[in-house]
Amino acid sequence: MDPKSPEFIIDGPLNSLGFVFEELSATRVSGRLTLTTKCCQPFKVLHGGVSALIAEGLASLGAGIASDYKRVAGIHLSIHHLRPAALGDSIFAESFPVSVGKNIQVWEVRLWKTKDLDNKIMVSTSRVTLFCGVPIPDQLKDAPDQLKKFVSKL
Repeated sequence: MDPKSPEFIIDGPLNSLGFVFEELSATRVSGRLTLTTKCCQPFKVLHGGVSALIAEGLASLGAGIASDYKRVAGIHLSIHHLRPAALGDSIFAESFPVSVGKNIQVWEVRLWKTKDLDNKIMVSTSRVTLFCGVPIPDQLKDAPDQLKKFVSKL
């Protein structure tokens, strides 16, 4: 895990699980993850907390971009676990805004088990509500610039 890699800089916890971003914009955030033992509960299926981590991470990044790189904070997460995904499965995650206001945004996040582009099964669906415009501490003033650099590379 390279602490200077773009994935680590913008979301260390997702990076530690092997999540790779594919798209990052104000209207869509997506990426992929192959399920390893780090992601699974004792019965070798995707841990619900990992689904929640992905939902919170993708929605927060999208909301941050949509709010012109302001700091955001999740204030509510609702998740429905629909089907299991097993150790070794490939997961595709996508998120998009449902409502983008000045101070509050709501994002939908969907996780799919994929075998190929035409064969996917929904694993979970989430709604994440975020508060936008949280003050940025002085020691983190460069965080929006780090995110902008990564967004421009995708």
